Amino acid sequence: MLLLTETATIETALDPVRAAILDALSEPGSATTIAAAIGSTRQKVNYHLKALEAHGLVEPAETRAWGGITERFVRRTARHLVVAPDVLQSAGIDPEQIDDRLSADYLVAVNARAVSELGQVVSRAAEQRVPTLTVDTVVGFRSAEDRAAFADELQAAVATLVARYHHDDGRPHRVTVTSYPRPSTQESS
Repeated sequence: MLLLTETATIETALDPVRAAILDALSEPGSATTIAAAIGSTRQKVNYHLKALEAHGLVEPAETRAWGGITERFVRRTARHLVVAPDVLQSAGIDPEQIDDRLSADYLVAVNARAVSELGQVVSRAAEQRVPTLTVDTVVGFRSAEDRAAFADELQAAVATLVARYHHDDGRPHRVTVTSYPRPSTQESS
């Protein structure tokens, strides 16, 4: 995953031809192989590859020589691109500025902060693994009362765990637990 934090890089990635090139790079490719995949010319693809490389979206993978010609292959620097939430405004959304802790706005603000903070941590960690924990599940509530009771019990359990394991001199980790109605999916038959 690559967190995009610069407007120019986002614009480069969103260009339709460049987006098609990135999609075609599921494995390393050359201007010739990519041009064939997207229905363009090698020269046009090469122009766009230079822009993608200048913004860190592709990188050299290898060169292959054959018949006196050296062909340059590139690969995506990341399979998934994520736009940093604070790119569109000078400051990110501050969850502390939202009074309603049960609103969708608060949930979005908390998750936007998580994306921004984790992007910073990952970029500073270079090749080191970043310790994280993700719990992702679906629970079906029979009623609003069940949902409220679940929320109360979950908050109490988290508070108990935090009290047990928190140390003021420890390395701080942000813990968030979110819940929202899952979008319905329509199965095709």
